[in-house]
Amino acid sequence: MMRTIEVSIVILILAVAFISATFFAVLPSPRQVSSLSLGQLAFTTLQVLDTGQALAETVFKNSSDPSWTDFEIALSACLPPNIVYNLTVYDLIQTGNTLTYSKFHSITNSEGGLGTDSEASSYLVTSTNVTFTVTPEKISGTLYILNCSDANGWWITGYTSQSLAGDLYDLLSPYFNTTIMVQNTTDFGYLLDGTKISNFPHENVTNAIILNTFGEAVPIPSSYMEYSEDSFAEYCYALGQRVNQYNWTLVSIVGYPLYYVSNTVELVSSQNLWGIYGMKDVGPRGLSAFLQGLANKAYNPSSDSIHGPFFVANLNTWATYYSNYYGIYPSPYQSSTRSLPDWILEEYDLTIDAEYGYVFQQSGEWIAGATYSHVGADEKIHGAFTALGLTRTPDVRVTALALLMYYRPTLYKSEFTLTAGERPTQRLIVLQLSQQGGS
Repeated sequence: MMRTIEVSIVILILAVAFISATFFAVLPSPRQVSSLSLGQLAFTTLQVLDTGQALAETVFKNSSDPSWTDFEIALSACLPPNIVYNLTVYDLIQTGNTLTYSKFHSITNSEGGLGTDSEASSYLVTSTNVTFTVTPEKISGTLYILNCSDANGWWITGYTSQSLAGDLYDLLSPYFNTTIMVQNTTDFGYLLDGTKISNFPHENVTNAIILNTFGEAVPIPSSYMEYSEDSFAEYCYALGQRVNQYNWTLVSIVGYPLYYVSNTVELVSSQNLWGIYGMKDVGPRGLSAFLQGLANKAYNPSSDSIHGPFFVANLNTWATYYSNYYGIYPSPYQSSTRSLPDWILEEYDLTIDAEYGYVFQQSGEWIAGATYSHVGADEKIHGAFTALGLTRTPDVRVTALALLMYYRPTLYKSEFTLTAGERPTQRLIVLQLSQQGGS
């Protein structure tokens, strides 16, 4: 009985304490718990108003133009009813090395000002009759994109090799003097033998880029079927030798490089155990043999897998820089399950340039994506290999970024400005917001 009374007293004391604390506690207002970012709201509003360059068209018109009335209505409609604003437009005037801002026009819905708790965002607009052009420097080497109709890909879930080839052509062809789609394994065989496959005047088999869109598989020509005796690992070795001999850059866009070979005519009854026919499993020996061929080492491929564990790969700092420079924006975080160990650098005389070689930051000993250059005894580069050991599905933007980082073509930017005496080509818009009743 005494025990029951003690427990009841404890419960009563706790209940009284809780009620007292709740009564005297000063809870923050909902606005303080989740405050409105006026600066972000202002910037987002300006972006919305500039959809289809509507904002730019208005701010370059005379301040008495009726379109300003329509603009005020649109601005009010974009903002919550308790928000007051002040929008000011400035002319940008360049005099020598001095840039000055001259007020052109201002509108507001607050007679008494916005107070001290206001926030502002700025937005730069360009006259709609000013033209900007960007002309990329042309990379001298020929870009060959494997688009073989008689081969199948693997680790490219959601895509076909041919659709990836088309996307990469659109992304990269403006940067090359010559871009050629390799339409079948026969033509790829000609390339491996050092023979041109088109009538393009600037085609050059040496110093070329071979872009493999088939993921973990690589097309194999019929003329190279003699290498089937050793599960085609010797073909991968020969491929490495060609990369060295012709100073190619071979690009593997996703997964474990050279894990399969594919030819839907010669290997029609063979499959990779997952129902994809026209393929032959080479396994880890494919990459091992390729690297030996690239490094001019004796043929002795290993069957040991060298790919790393799963981890989230982050874009390298320089990759972020070049992403902004070329306007190619893959996700800064990628899943990697096919990274390569850094010991292959010393083993196969490879090097990765700190500025333009790493696509992703190295994680411990594992490299998720980089371009490896083979340095010969003469201390010159003899072939390169781009390996992006990411989890399917492939992101062609990562491939494009890796190549552009490695070759670094310059972008030449031009502006066709208005004639002298006409209105300014750029104006700065500042939108200042405040909440009625304070924060």
